[in-house]
Amino acid sequence: MNKKDIDLSIDFCGVKFKNPFLLSSSPVSNSAEMVARSFEAGWAGVAFKTLNSDTTPIIHPSPRMNGIQYGNKKLVGLQNAEMISDRPLKENLADFLYLKKKYPDHVLISSIMGFSNDEWAYLAKVSEDNGADMLELNFSCPHMSVEGAGHHVGKAFDLIEKFTATVKRAVSIPVMAKMTPNITDMTEPALYAKRGGADAIAAINTVLGISQIDLNQFTPKPNVFGLGTISGTSGPAIKPIGLRFISEMAKCKELALPLSGMGGIETWVDALEYILLGASTLQVTTGIIHYGYDIVEDLIEGLTDFMVEKKITKIEDLVGRALTNLTTTDKFDLKRQGRAEYNLDKCVGCGQCYTVCKDAGGFALDWDGDKRQPVLDKDKCLSCMICSFVCPICDIISYKEMPDTWKRQDAVVMGKDLEDQLNFQPFKQPI
Repeated sequence: MNKKDIDLSIDFCGVKFKNPFLLSSSPVSNSAEMVARSFEAGWAGVAFKTLNSDTTPIIHPSPRMNGIQYGNKKLVGLQNAEMISDRPLKENLADFLYLKKKYPDHVLISSIMGFSNDEWAYLAKVSEDNGADMLELNFSCPHMSVEGAGHHVGKAFDLIEKFTATVKRAVSIPVMAKMTPNITDMTEPALYAKRGGADAIAAINTVLGISQIDLNQFTPKPNVFGLGTISGTSGPAIKPIGLRFISEMAKCKELALPLSGMGGIETWVDALEYILLGASTLQVTTGIIHYGYDIVEDLIEGLTDFMVEKKITKIEDLVGRALTNLTTTDKFDLKRQGRAEYNLDKCVGCGQCYTVCKDAGGFALDWDGDKRQPVLDKDKCLSCMICSFVCPICDIISYKEMPDTWKRQDAVVMGKDLEDQLNFQPFKQPI
């Protein structure tokens, strides 16, 4: 098998994407000029920056973003206070016509946000009339200052159903509802969207947060002339949250809708993880802000190489493949235990493993001062593996399952072995 045998195309709500990668509705999809450059780079589609009907003026704060740096790592997260498109609706719709004429094989998704039921219907209809292939209903912008918009709707489930149904009556193209992550359970509002007729779900939008405090002015950033706010955070820092919500919706049999995943996608591995947990298409913003549109080349190449290695020809065959291995903690086989294993040939003697094991693990490491190397007491190892997470060198510390006859020191309490402990039933107070 070679690269020419790989098919990255995906059918999503009856619309064919050349590959699963598209721009999300955000600053990276603000105009036809920008989107055209992305299409030339290799992106299969775009969720155009959210339209409004010009009835409510949109003015962005200045500055509108703040990057989160952690140590030497740039842009592990990005907080923004930017709202929906501030461009006139007529200009955005003209951009639709241009893009569909010049790039007919690329998918144009119109992201819309109404401030009334009639506006939802109007924006949906004019989007379809001007070439949109799909709609994305923005129920999730976390910092819209207009009452009853964005995530305020996303938390009022009856409004999700109402506005989705309104849009479905107005158009014939597929409709996708974009969910807010600023709730505890996303499957419930997604089900309301389905009841309204949604054909797919998009998630996640940005997570409400505070990225940094200006220590000179004591003001949260972005510092807008002495004032800050709680607003949307994106980037690699929120990927675990995105994966969680996508997987929960993918496992919900009652929902059973196609999913468009987003949240912290920068590498082909990030993309593949979303696909394996149920996403069919993938949307990117912060990765583009960090690296530019050309990041799609790496996403496509990495995903293609992986599929060649695994002898998988169609990307659709990977969608949801990890879901059968995703369960709850009560399903774990606790009788199977293991420990860390050390290969010290490449050890640099930094001692970080010794420190964290002593202060946060099982105190299973001694230190050989002459060799400047850790010495593992296997009977104390808890297999927490935190030593491997802090080790600066790859492939030194690995996990090894131990035979059934092996017992850790902490697994023997008052003469009872591990199996006795696992079968232990807590004492119940008699009534």
